[in-house]
Amino acid sequence: MTDSTPAPIVCLMGPTASGKTDLAVALVEAGPFEIISVDSALVYRGMDIGTAKPGPEVLARAPHRLIDFLDPAEPYSAARFRDDARREIEDIQRAGRIPLLVGGTMLYYRALLRGLADLPDADEAVRARLEEAAEAQGWAALHQRLATIDPPAAARIHPNDPQRIQRALEVYELTGRPLTELQREAAVRDCPWPVVRLGLMPDDRAWLHERIARRFRLMMDQGLVEEVAALRARGDLDLSTPALRAVGYRQIWEYLSGRGTLEEAVNRGIVATRQLAKRQITWMRAEPELNVIACDRPRPCEALRAILDEALPGVF
Repeated sequence: MTDSTPAPIVCLMGPTASGKTDLAVALVEAGPFEIISVDSALVYRGMDIGTAKPGPEVLARAPHRLIDFLDPAEPYSAARFRDDARREIEDIQRAGRIPLLVGGTMLYYRALLRGLADLPDADEAVRARLEEAAEAQGWAALHQRLATIDPPAAARIHPNDPQRIQRALEVYELTGRPLTELQREAAVRDCPWPVVRLGLMPDDRAWLHERIARRFRLMMDQGLVEEVAALRARGDLDLSTPALRAVGYRQIWEYLSGRGTLEEAVNRGIVATRQLAKRQITWMRAEPELNVIACDRPRPCEALRAILDEALPGVF
């Protein structure tokens, strides 16, 4: 690499529960890497158990940037992440080290690496009309409407994600064009750094499903119900708060509000987490030049290091 060539960044992507954190810590301990979290839930304080936030002992070994700095009542966006991540990347590179971006919020990766579309601002009148339609017909009906006008967006957006359904329909009403089309045509600000993309994917989806279920039940043992109860007790949060879109929190919140049994809430949480993992894998498959590592095979860290040895000679 010459002096005129920008220093590289490394992106370690993967679905939830695929082992990203453990592998990232191993890379930090073996080479000149510093971790930047790419996770829309880890940014929030007081949401530790349900987000599988790294504990103090892990952070002592491998500090993470962009975690634990926002109150759950504050919104956070892909555009803000892009600006925050660029600042952290430049800070790490000035210290002569390599930024290692780790997480599964694929929209954040897209914002950083491929740019964001220039979309219209929110329109309260349109939003109110869509909310009235949702009250009358249900969000599933509006998701079906979205599938008619913008099938790719409907495939990406879960039927139980009213905020994103509303935004996609709002954009269509304001512009007359599908959100996906506008995003495709958007002028992309080139990523200024060479990027090494690493993607953890299981060969056997059942392996990931079992890990998701085991981890969710471990979160319950660690006090997830009490964590959600503390958030409810604040009085300034509800299920429309973006932070509470994180899987697990909604299901436990609903249980605490009187919906069903705790075991039913746990099962819904596990199913929602599996659905999230499926969407993450779908996004990853669209990533260009992705180096895929089978996370359910033995010694995935060795596979990661082999790829990095070739992409970044002398890094270890």
